[in-house]
Amino acid sequence: MIRVQEILAAGRWEGAPADSIVLDREDRHRRRAVLDCAGGTRVLLDLPRPVQLHHGDGLLLEDGRIVAVLAAGEELVEIEAATADDLLRIAWHLGNRHLPTQLLRGALRIRRDHVIEDMVARLGGTITPLVAPFDPEGGAYGHGTVEGHDHPHSHGHSHSHEAGHHHPHGHSHSHAHAHSHDGPAADGS
Repeated sequence: MIRVQEILAAGRWEGAPADSIVLDREDRHRRRAVLDCAGGTRVLLDLPRPVQLHHGDGLLLEDGRIVAVLAAGEELVEIEAATADDLLRIAWHLGNRHLPTQLLRGALRIRRDHVIEDMVARLGGTITPLVAPFDPEGGAYGHGTVEGHDHPHSHGHSHSHEAGHHHPHGHSHSHAHAHSHDGPAADGS
């Protein structure tokens, strides 16, 4: 099995790929995995820390070939609003809930969630269901970048954030994590 030598960012490599791999958002967050590509190539991704692969990234193999990373289509909603201020308010509410959100010119995309879709509608947003690749924003803590990581996290407390209900939290929002990012090892261990 051939190893991945380096991850080449989308737009930073040229030529036709030797093969491709289609992965959803979670499957594009990797440290170590055996990947079975569309054309039959089997590769080992074994990195020192997890990375978030993006649509269009290239996996440079030891022999110089490149495998293109393609984002799988996922059940999403595209959110638009009448004004930029309305869209900004919706974005704030999504961020306040730590929801992975893809930023587009004049729109936002999130995964399907009927509770959040209802909140967005109450905030004046227009929702269009679609199936598309999902590549959410990384965030201020480096989440979602090739150098960082992207995953849900807990602050060790629970409270409700109803639309229109704002309150001071009175607690720290530490982003330290005491869990493994590795997932299952390629060898099953």
